[in-house]
Amino acid sequence: MKARAALLILLISFSGALLAGTARIAVASNFTSTAQALANLFNQTSGHNVQVSSGSTGKLYIQIRHGAPFDLLLAADMERPQRLYKEGFADSEPFIYATGQLVLWSRDLADVSTGLDALKSPAIKRLAIANPKTAPYGTAARQVLDSLPFEFAGTLVTGDNIAQTYQFAASGNANAAFVASAQIVLDQRGYTWSVPQSLYSPLHQGALLLIHGNENQAAHAFYRFLRSDQARSVIQNYGYTTE
Repeated sequence: MKARAALLILLISFSGALLAGTARIAVASNFTSTAQALANLFNQTSGHNVQVSSGSTGKLYIQIRHGAPFDLLLAADMERPQRLYKEGFADSEPFIYATGQLVLWSRDLADVSTGLDALKSPAIKRLAIANPKTAPYGTAARQVLDSLPFEFAGTLVTGDNIAQTYQFAASGNANAAFVASAQIVLDQRGYTWSVPQSLYSPLHQGALLLIHGNENQAAHAFYRFLRSDQARSVIQNYGYTTE
């Protein structure tokens, strides 16, 4: 009897291992920490495994178009996911999984809590933004700078993505930076000013199930998980809003 019970447990474990799968997710740099938190929770509760790869949305878009084997895309905009859908890289349209907030942040080198007028300060000699051509948060930062009633007199430092942009300010290589609010949720240092959303286009972030993930149970499960109350709660805790 004991031998049969042990065999039954072994068979159940083995069948569970067969059903478990791995999903590869391309994630916009601003959402990396949040995506990893979601992946950890999903892995623990589903038995599947999610692997997160991050980069600027523009570069991830190019990688996917050139055959990168990603099952899902979590972008920092809706433009690239919509474009991939129209180009035949997905069978269903993307949905908005989060909306981001742009902030002006300084580790401790300049008080930016006064808002855009802080950019007149001689304390801000180097200001970091993400590359507007490939990073949606960089596009938003560029829109804010273009709206200034004065010209920023310092040096503009461009990060490859929003993660590198944050590092410029965190390391002191820039006096301040336009970053995603999610990046400073866990970093209580320095000064922060939330940029009014009227100064830049909405940072609606799109999720897209790619054709490569059509037959992947783990990818489908994570795609559904993103819409759950559990996932929304995690996303909101990292400074995003959800619909």
